Amino acid sequence: MKFVIQRVQHASVTVDNEVIGKIGKGFLVLIGVSEEDNTEVADKMIKKLIGMRIFEDENGKTNLALKDVNGELLLISQFTLYADCKKGNRPSFIKAGNPELANSLYEYIIAACKKELPVVETGSFGADMKVELMNDGPFTIVLDSDELIK
Repeated sequence: MKFVIQRVQHASVTVDNEVIGKIGKGFLVLIGVSEEDNTEVADKMIKKLIGMRIFEDENGKTNLALKDVNGELLLISQFTLYADCKKGNRPSFIKAGNPELANSLYEYIIAACKKELPVVETGSFGADMKVELMNDGPFTIVLDSDELIK
């Protein structure tokens, strides 16, 4: 599983010219699922995400987590995080989880995050989405379960 976490001042996702998810200060998270992923992996990734201290405290140090700053989440499913570009110029996506597994884990992640934070917005699984954001910093972190869970 991969999470691309972007600290944002605001972000939104649009499908068919309609904004379906919108947040203020918080994290825009792109979520990629592989065939090896399960709820146990998701739980570890969620714990790391929710506890990520990348907001500045009164001394300018990145010591504060989402809850500390009343941060919001925008969760977007993105299978392209598992693109394999080793051969040729056209990426292969065979390492991405099948749609049924990926959607199931995406919904699981959404539900778990909603238990932790008051504002959790989402994209639409499998839809053609337009994502807008104002990256704050910029501050972008990639969490990869292969590196987190050994």
